[in-house]
Amino acid sequence: MSRLKIATGVTALLIAVLAAPLLLPPKQEASPPITHGMPWQIELPTTGASRVFGLTLGGARPSTLADAQRAFPEVLKLALLAPQDQPLTLEAYFESVSIGPLSGKLVIGIAASQAELEAMRERAAKTDHLETGIRKFILGDADRQRAENMPLATLVFIPAASLDEAVILQRFGTPAERIPQGETLEHFLYPEKGLDVVLDGKGKEVLQYVAPADFARLRAPLGK
Repeated sequence: MSRLKIATGVTALLIAVLAAPLLLPPKQEASPPITHGMPWQIELPTTGASRVFGLTLGGARPSTLADAQRAFPEVLKLALLAPQDQPLTLEAYFESVSIGPLSGKLVIGIAASQAELEAMRERAAKTDHLETGIRKFILGDADRQRAENMPLATLVFIPAASLDEAVILQRFGTPAERIPQGETLEHFLYPEKGLDVVLDGKGKEVLQYVAPADFARLRAPLGK
């Protein structure tokens, strides 16, 4: 992750989340379960919005963190992070989820203004200083409840099984762009789907999802 594989700002959580994270227990919901499809089954319900794993990004009714917890029964870890020289981020993390025959890690970026995040930081019950220089804030009960009702901004899936170029092209189709990064990374960009598939020659592949209307968040850090 230190090689700038993640363009959406979730790198901090992948580094920090295992250091005494705050756990949100699975909820018992009266609503029907969410049916999530495979990583390449991306729906476009409205202009500028997308749906993957049964969760909607963007549009008038984006999914919330509570929806994500309902979609996956695994334990969810939540963190308010202050990376060095970067804005605050509120992110959630599943160590392992099952999606059909696939398994992997799932990182969720939560949409919130910096003013909202600053207020949460002021009310935080505890602060941890990690070896990476990142500060992690333990939210109070009221702010954990607020976070559950906030919309999702990004989804990052890191499959346990390795992907290769042939599998990416077969499952996701021909990308609009292919951009190499460094010595071992290549980005397969699908702006109409809000997707960046990062092929790593020496590590794990990463699938980054945003609403198609927000695709510039993935494309801009890659330059060119």
